[in-house]
Amino acid sequence: MSVVKSIELVLPKDAVYLAGSSIKGQVVLTLNSTLVDPIVKVELVGRGYVEWNEEIGASRDYSRDVICNNKADYVHKTKTFPVEDNWLSAGSRTFDFHFNLPPRLPSTFTSKIGHVFYFVQASCMGREHILAKKRRYLLVQGTSSDFHAENPLQNPLFVEAEKKISYNCCSQGTICLQIQMEKNTFTPGERVIFTTEINNQTSKCIKTVIFALYAHVQYEGFTPNAERRSRVDSSELLRQEANTQITPFNATKIVSTFHLPPVLSVSGGTQDGEIMNTHYELVSTVHLPWSLTSVKVKVPIVITRAPVDSDGCGLLDGSSVTVSLDHQN
Repeated sequence: MSVVKSIELVLPKDAVYLAGSSIKGQVVLTLNSTLVDPIVKVELVGRGYVEWNEEIGASRDYSRDVICNNKADYVHKTKTFPVEDNWLSAGSRTFDFHFNLPPRLPSTFTSKIGHVFYFVQASCMGREHILAKKRRYLLVQGTSSDFHAENPLQNPLFVEAEKKISYNCCSQGTICLQIQMEKNTFTPGERVIFTTEINNQTSKCIKTVIFALYAHVQYEGFTPNAERRSRVDSSELLRQEANTQITPFNATKIVSTFHLPPVLSVSGGTQDGEIMNTHYELVSTVHLPWSLTSVKVKVPIVITRAPVDSDGCGLLDGSSVTVSLDHQN
């Protein structure tokens, strides 16, 4: 029978921690029998990793695939609990702990190419052997650069795209697509409200309008020869489809709302030491199957988050968290 019956971590359920905030919890250790010279500790760890295959020498007579990768260590803190007289008797005991997250961290993130993850790990050792350990992953919301923090709001936006459409061999017309927004800078968990106007100056009916929010992530890595490489990958975060009947030579307005996930990477450019950076784009698309074409209008979206000392909030509501990004061709 093992000396350690169980080791558990007690943390708020579904919590989202803001970079710069405090993590408070408990380690509950239960022993079957007396343990001499124990080491009971808890660690806070944050890491990032990216990896992808890239073709080298494609313009030559030969080519080969190499692995490009990169990694980053964001935080590693350890707290070892004092044990009186260097022994613990059978039974349960509780150890309180707290860690302060660094003020500048990337958000929890996962995709097929890159990961940013944080976890708290409790362990119990006896005579240099690990007897038990427990790990709990955390959801961390990163904060913005000073530029975005100082410019959280912008003037109302108006974006327009117009396209001439040919159909039925010789018939022609135009379709004008417009998006209006009160702002294009948002925080995770906020609602994105926008109005789309479709002006159909053709003799055909428009039946479907698609709205989507995309994340464009640029990953930074190195080849085995230490050559720097970049890769951009796009994913669809949110999507809505409006089934409507926009009759010929008529215009229609559609008001739409996206509810942003409570954890998102903040928008930003690449800085030294970063393994990835993210930009967002709102796209409205009118597909025209009768002309084998489509009309699109795109609006850049900025995701920002003020530092914890600006709003006094460190522990956020983490219900309905969506942080996974799947590759879209």
